[in-house]
Amino acid sequence: MTGRADRATLLTTSILVFLGLLALYSASAPFSLRHHGSDVYMLVRQLAAVAVGAVGLVILARVDYHVLLRMNGLLLLGAIGLSVVTLLPLPICVGGCWLSFGFFDLQPTEFVKLALILYLAASIARRRERMTTFTEGVLPYILVLGVLGAITLSQPDLGMLVMFAGITGLMLFLGGARRRHLAFLGLGAVPLVYVAIRIAPYRFARLLSFLDPQAYSTSSGYQVLQSMMAMGAGGLWGRGLGASRAKLFYLPQAHNDFILSVVGEETGLLGVVGVLALLGFLVMRAFAIAEAAADEEGRLIAYGIGGALGIQVLVNAGVTLGILPVTGLTLPFFSGGGSSILLTLAMVGVLLNVSTQGGRR
Repeated sequence: MTGRADRATLLTTSILVFLGLLALYSASAPFSLRHHGSDVYMLVRQLAAVAVGAVGLVILARVDYHVLLRMNGLLLLGAIGLSVVTLLPLPICVGGCWLSFGFFDLQPTEFVKLALILYLAASIARRRERMTTFTEGVLPYILVLGVLGAITLSQPDLGMLVMFAGITGLMLFLGGARRRHLAFLGLGAVPLVYVAIRIAPYRFARLLSFLDPQAYSTSSGYQVLQSMMAMGAGGLWGRGLGASRAKLFYLPQAHNDFILSVVGEETGLLGVVGVLALLGFLVMRAFAIAEAAADEEGRLIAYGIGGALGIQVLVNAGVTLGILPVTGLTLPFFSGGGSSILLTLAMVGVLLNVSTQGGRR
């Protein structure tokens, strides 16, 4: 049975896009004015990305997700290939993880998230009866994670690897993999993560500053301390829209990774709770769409998208509040960056397509 696209998901997405643009303008205005001569420079870039993302959302909401599933391998290989290109000594490669095309910068690993979800949904549904075995249910996906890990750690982007691992673990669990196999996978990853942190001085510094931010208040702990100070300064009601002081170059990455701190300072605890509640509601709608999906592939796609959004929100909020080490993951709909909002809107488009084809099972 088919029906209409989930209206609650579409309405919530629209509200989040509007609030995200409002927050981005406030958080980025000083940075834009100093570095680009206009306080709306970052806003215009984000608006352009939203416009392209909205077109992508409409297209993906109408294109049968089974078409995407049939191209899952090609999509994943293409996204991985673009990610590898960022490591090459080319003029368009910036910072080891970006492809710069003048006005627009592309982060290919963002698109790996959706490609990975589609690949996992198609592969797990196809192997459904064999997912309880280690060689069929876990090992092939360990190899895929290994490839993604080599790329993200080379960029370097440990936070994105955490995302990939979380998405994979969730979808394998929902797909029928044995819990002890997943537990073995998780325990085996601990020493690897420690090595990845230890061999990179900046990652190790982030870990140390997380454990004792005051001891590193002038170096790696500075950003987190400024974030917590901004949150505390907002109190219950906030200083008012546009009145943040942290964004005046006290808080690095105020319009990117730490935009929630600016939201907290300007709108207070109530504003932060409202934003997180909207994001949480969108995740819950994704899970509801999963339960009403027409088939196993649709169920896994919707759960994967909901899980990806949920993991990213929890990690970003945890970093902002100082309860998790700095990872570099953005806040969906709010953080600056064309790739992030493009990918987020694309995932919502696929989610709406799953809801359109779904029926009460």
